[in-house]
Amino acid sequence: MTWRLPERSPTARQIYAEAERDRLENPHRYRFDADRVGERATRGGKHSPALFADGWASALEEFLGSAHQDGRLNAVGIRMALDSAAGRLTAGARIAQCYNDDPALHDVEMAPPIVIIGGWRTGTTFLFRLLNTDPRLHAPLPAELVAPWRFVGPERPATAAAAGPASELLHTLNPAMAVVHPSGPTLPEECVLGMGTDLRNWGFTSMMRLPSYADWLAAQDFTGTYARYREVLQLLTAGDPRRLVLKAPAHTAELDHLIDTFPGLVVVQIHRDIVATLTSGASLFAVYRATYSDDVDPFEVGRQQVAQSELWFRRAVEVRRQTAATFVDIDYRELTAAPATVVADIYGAAGLAPPEDLPAFVDSYQRSHPRDAAGQHRYTSEQFGIVADEVRERFAFLDELSSSRP
Repeated sequence: MTWRLPERSPTARQIYAEAERDRLENPHRYRFDADRVGERATRGGKHSPALFADGWASALEEFLGSAHQDGRLNAVGIRMALDSAAGRLTAGARIAQCYNDDPALHDVEMAPPIVIIGGWRTGTTFLFRLLNTDPRLHAPLPAELVAPWRFVGPERPATAAAAGPASELLHTLNPAMAVVHPSGPTLPEECVLGMGTDLRNWGFTSMMRLPSYADWLAAQDFTGTYARYREVLQLLTAGDPRRLVLKAPAHTAELDHLIDTFPGLVVVQIHRDIVATLTSGASLFAVYRATYSDDVDPFEVGRQQVAQSELWFRRAVEVRRQTAATFVDIDYRELTAAPATVVADIYGAAGLAPPEDLPAFVDSYQRSHPRDAAGQHRYTSEQFGIVADEVRERFAFLDELSSSRP
């Protein structure tokens, strides 16, 4: 079975065609111009560049340069890249202004979060959204991560559901995304959505082909990036007593910064067969990139997935050798076969009493969120050039984590 670009609906084809016409008529809107992006991010002078996150200028050059040279982006993809860069800079300025206006926000106490990490497609989303149904816990919604300043103070919206049209547009452009990663304004989302106001964000590499940016990112110090993300979460915590539950496979790459930034956190790491993990992740990335590019090489996506995952996991293994942080290691097979047992272990590690009827708690979520409700995600390792024996040998170092699990 050969991997193919997802089929586009007539509505999607019209959107893409209109974007391409606009690129021909207004080429200046599609230039990877750092100065223009910086000017856009000030929103016509409303925000001072002095409020942008430290290190933004060099990161912007790296991101735009890679998107231009490596991205193979269609007109919609170019718009998305430019909008994402400007939007993250603006968000950084808005957040900084919040703290300038009310310095006491720096003193907001935040309980150590529960953070779910692991490889792509290992059940992290299921566990994350399941825990969010406990009223004592809070997994941030897209609007909260993208615009946390809206949810501070007495006029805080009663719900964060109004995330705007972004997720709806994504599903219009690429309905296959609803199968590989259901998303929407009422569904909690990954931390990467709220990170990267300094334009250091592993999440960008999942949306676009950015090899040179990814290489640059691997050598960056994420200390400031995580400090700024803590500020995002403090805004959400102000006046909200719920304990945060967070999730992002990308935290696996920066585990040392995660642990230093959130003392006392509980890290839940899910482990799945590495061939299944990499193959499913490659399928996810290929579908995602197909939204913004008409030229997606599945074998290249597979190679990138293997190389990046090896980098992330080797870093995580090294950090875990040297840290005394609290970890809960979960086998994917146990998560799917006995989720209540897994959840009980997490509550115990976090020092929380589990819901009174834990099996009913889990069952209720599963019945209201049936697996494969939007369709079954089908893929094979051969579609992405992933050779099982080679991968297992390359990732044999993960056996160290396997042997540490009870």
